[in-house]
Amino acid sequence: MSNYTGAKVRLSRKLGIALTPKARKYMERKPYPPGQHGNSKRRAKVSVYGQQLAEKQRLRYQYHIHERQMRRYMEKATRKLGNTGEILVQFLESRLDAIVFRAGLARSIYAARQYVTHGHLEVNGKKVDIPSYQVSVNDVVTVREKSRKLPCFQDAIRQAVPPPYLELSKSNLSVKYLYLPPREEVPVVCEIPFVIEYYSR
Repeated sequence: MSNYTGAKVRLSRKLGIALTPKARKYMERKPYPPGQHGNSKRRAKVSVYGQQLAEKQRLRYQYHIHERQMRRYMEKATRKLGNTGEILVQFLESRLDAIVFRAGLARSIYAARQYVTHGHLEVNGKKVDIPSYQVSVNDVVTVREKSRKLPCFQDAIRQAVPPPYLELSKSNLSVKYLYLPPREEVPVVCEIPFVIEYYSR
């Protein structure tokens, strides 16, 4: 398993964003990409396509989803009226695993995905074990009663600082989805216009 966390640290350094708490600590010491030229001052000039691809990858990995899923969200966002980039982020942010992570019930998106698939979460009192489940505004996501004493949830909740669109109750480990967030409130590191351009080619 340690090999896998190593891969996440490497991926985090490549993307320039910490995907796990371990990666965050590591990147404080080595805030540059992996590889023998990672720390060199000279960086190769990146093409527009290269930038678009890099931002698309950054967004995809922050939600830990496959390319196929990403394309599907993009198609859905394009069909809706409004700002495609903002709608895309709202679709991604409304995933059950994203809500669990963002609320602070899990310390990484990987952990959030695992907790959901292992059946530790409920939406409006019903068990849901599908990470991609779309949570609606006013839905309440709760850690199931028999899982609340687990150290993973107790450790995570102590450091929880949810964004304004999520209302967290630390006493019963539940979170209410208050509204669809505007892009500036979503703490995702990505130049969304590049992602839209990538898929519009």
